[in-house]
Amino acid sequence: MSSNKKYWKSVEELNENSSVVETLRNNEFVEAIPTDEFLSDKESLSSSSTTRRDFLKYVGFSTAAATLAACEGPVHKSIPYVLQPEQIIPGVADYYATTMFDGFDFANLLVKTREGRPIKIENNTIEGAKFSANARVHASVLSLYDSMRLKVTKIDGKDSTWQEADLKIKSSLADAKAKGGQVVLLTGTLASPSTEKLIADFISKNPTAKHVVYDSVSESAALDAFETVFGERALPNYDFSKANTIVSVGADFLGDWQGGGFDSGYAKGRIPQAGKMSKHFQFEANMTLSGAAADKRVSMTVANQKLALVKIYSIITGSSVSTAKIPNEEVVLKAAQQLKAAGSKGLFVCGIQDKNAQLLALAINQALSSEAFSTSETRQVRKGSNEKVMQLINDMNSGLVHTLIMSGVNPVYSLANSSSFVSGLKKVKLSASFSLKEDETASLTNIAVPAPHYLESWNDLMLTKGTYSLVQPTIRPLFSSKQFQEALLSWSGISGTYYDYIKSNSASYINGSTWNKTLHDGLSVGTISGLNAGSADYSGAANSLASTKPSSNLELVLYTKTGMGDGQQANNPWLQEFPDPITRVSWDNYLTISRADAEKIGLENRIVANGGLNGSYATVTVGKTKLEVPVIIQPGQAVGTVGLSLGYGKKAGLKEEMQVGVNAFAFYNNFDLVQSVIVEKASGEHEFACVQSQKTLMGRGDIIKETTLEIFNTKDSKIWNPVPMVSLDHKEVEATKVDLWESFDRSIGHHFNLSIDLNACTGCGACVIACHAENNVPVVGKSEVRRSRDMHWLRIDRYYSSEETFEKDNEKKEGFNGLFGDKGSLGGFGQMEHPADNPQVAFQPVMCQHCNHAPCETVCPVAATSHGRQGQNHMAYNRCVGTRYCANNCPYKVRRFNWFLYNNNDEFDFHMNDDLGRMVINPDVNVRSRGVMEKCSMCIQMTQATILKAKREGRPVEKDEFQTACSAACSSGAMVFGDVNDKESQIAKLAEDKRMYHLLEHVGTKPNVFYHVKVRNS
Repeated sequence: MSSNKKYWKSVEELNENSSVVETLRNNEFVEAIPTDEFLSDKESLSSSSTTRRDFLKYVGFSTAAATLAACEGPVHKSIPYVLQPEQIIPGVADYYATTMFDGFDFANLLVKTREGRPIKIENNTIEGAKFSANARVHASVLSLYDSMRLKVTKIDGKDSTWQEADLKIKSSLADAKAKGGQVVLLTGTLASPSTEKLIADFISKNPTAKHVVYDSVSESAALDAFETVFGERALPNYDFSKANTIVSVGADFLGDWQGGGFDSGYAKGRIPQAGKMSKHFQFEANMTLSGAAADKRVSMTVANQKLALVKIYSIITGSSVSTAKIPNEEVVLKAAQQLKAAGSKGLFVCGIQDKNAQLLALAINQALSSEAFSTSETRQVRKGSNEKVMQLINDMNSGLVHTLIMSGVNPVYSLANSSSFVSGLKKVKLSASFSLKEDETASLTNIAVPAPHYLESWNDLMLTKGTYSLVQPTIRPLFSSKQFQEALLSWSGISGTYYDYIKSNSASYINGSTWNKTLHDGLSVGTISGLNAGSADYSGAANSLASTKPSSNLELVLYTKTGMGDGQQANNPWLQEFPDPITRVSWDNYLTISRADAEKIGLENRIVANGGLNGSYATVTVGKTKLEVPVIIQPGQAVGTVGLSLGYGKKAGLKEEMQVGVNAFAFYNNFDLVQSVIVEKASGEHEFACVQSQKTLMGRGDIIKETTLEIFNTKDSKIWNPVPMVSLDHKEVEATKVDLWESFDRSIGHHFNLSIDLNACTGCGACVIACHAENNVPVVGKSEVRRSRDMHWLRIDRYYSSEETFEKDNEKKEGFNGLFGDKGSLGGFGQMEHPADNPQVAFQPVMCQHCNHAPCETVCPVAATSHGRQGQNHMAYNRCVGTRYCANNCPYKVRRFNWFLYNNNDEFDFHMNDDLGRMVINPDVNVRSRGVMEKCSMCIQMTQATILKAKREGRPVEKDEFQTACSAACSSGAMVFGDVNDKESQIAKLAEDKRMYHLLEHVGTKPNVFYHVKVRNS
């Protein structure tokens, strides 16, 4: 069989006697339709309720009312160009190559613009482009149009001009030079050769000046270790595609570890080819994306991770460092032995923020001669120094700092000891901050200067040594902003613009290419030699780690969430509403805890009747700092540990709706992600916006198909990818050979299919945000998400699976008596699924399946949904009257109903409620109104644009030229889109693969979306 496991999406489903689960299974639409909300104002009819029958009764009224209201619609005037720019053709998109780096996230990009407006982020796929956009980078285009951005220069909190601020700063610099006062430039990691040269020029002309680099989430331990061994302050690079055995201790390399961007290489090794795939061991405390993807995941405390690291080091290098015995030691030893056997095809990564741990990680990869470990193209990101930042705070409080100029940092928010920074800031004679927002830091400085967004700026970057990237503006600055580099030019007395400075400086980096070609491509790649390793005290590092003792309290493991990162884009509604891949919670951060620890403390989660998730509050204490945090009971969380994400709890410069969560940076003492913590139950109950228990496909047949590599290699595909059987004329036949309707010839013209490989999908969510941007998907807010009304056209379902063997399972099985009752085997095996154990995880993106035999089409009374010749299931929004019959009849639960008008509505104060935010709207896609159904269109506007482009150029569409927003955004290669009638296309070959299957194949809907069986190397 393909799987002998029971799948479950939420812990509540494991309770066989749960009335809530039964209600949700039998009632897909869990609330009565609120016709009161369109018949009158909701205040006067707050106590009203109605039924589906009443709704149909009022449909006639609402249609007539809409017709009358249309006569009074607003008038929008279109003003034509007086002189149309030659490079802008109305209705035709332009693309510009650029690079994004905000000190935390980075990517090589193409920016889609319409009539001068950047509206979409795409991946730059040119050769040499190493980094694809994650969910936050895709969302960054919306942050350009943030109405809460700092718009004018402020001096002492009052609106002013840059000219006046510039005079004050120059005067202060002159005073500091005359008096020998210290001038400090405090920035995030720059990774810009031109900016670093400019700062060096500035310091040479201001001898008392110095540059301090501060990263909100530090990688200082890894930097220190690499500098000790290789003599350069940088991070090594890793090519996971070259590794056959991967062992990770505490490193979420599919998340934000050392900047991320490793998913593409990792996925290449995870797809079974020629009977082989990589083997991945993960040892961690929090459940992460990397742990979810691992073949063997072991949950363990960070203290035990350090001991595990020493054991692995001893086996790989042949050292003999004695350590205490740890739980699951046999798995650690097995992983070490397989890693050693892999030799140069092995790779070890470590996320423990300890210099000794990072030294051992370098030693292990050197001992392996790992091909995946690179010291040539080192990463020039996350280069902050903890030591220098702490020294700066001491200097400020000692009155030694005369002038402090900050760019791209918010230490008042992100420093654990921010009160020390604030007190020091008061002793600085002049402080200035270049910032996108009037954030916590900018609001306290003497001068706050609006910084331009990266889409409004010129810059250059060297994210990895040897690869030179350019940043170019795609729109004129929206506000009276001033770029930090332009100011440095002025203060250093250098004439010309920063553009001129970059261009003159670029000759050293473009490797014989031209400026125009580098600007067109977005980057230039050169060759670089590797670094020679020096000596380090590895034995001392190992002995130091070997003496690690377990914490007497719980361990708090801080991390960054996939959606929010370090919190720079906390005012971005796309990211706030993005469900976390693991917990499926949006609009919140929370304390993750194992069920065993939760039961000891008395913490609970429960699903309420409308499908919403409620949880207890806990008082979390680290040292003298206390926070009250809601709790999520997380399967796979290591017993003895709790997790809490950074990036939330911001207040300054944010809309009220975005001011959610708690600021976990308050616990980030000494830049250590691991803290000793006391957790106590607090009063009250928190309401989460969790989509996990909504739209469930539980119990609807084979949803996730999986098998092991051994079975995949040795058994026929009918064993591990069985075709469901149905009855036809009282005989069992394959479901795929039975049709309810006559089929038409689909071999003529284009016919679009989408392939999703469950082995390659990491759950990163880039596709979700890209879909939002391309298709004008509205944001509905926490309250509506909680009511099961999220509007995501694409969701990523997360399933847990566990082997049906836990502790005491054998005794329980021996006590089974019959089928039913407390001791019945039917219910007994379900009860043996205890969620506190360590589950395996599978991610499954689900969107409209574009069924060739679509159930939705047959029940629509007004033919609003119909099938196209090219395989797409269409929606005619003007026809839709909102009966929701189609959603009722959809077995995949992928249709969304517009309960409200989300555009230009004060009740939904997100980007569609102001003129600036609406600049991101894609004019090729209709903005849907209240009362209609919407869903994935398979990006029909993109497929038609591709066809028209080929027609205009007088050529056939090229192989694999078709894309959707999700397939173009998928950096792991899990999503592939194309014309299945083009037999040379990748999609046509994938459709013939033995791992291919359709979701709910037995229903007979003949989808145009298909999946590939998940294979585990276990």
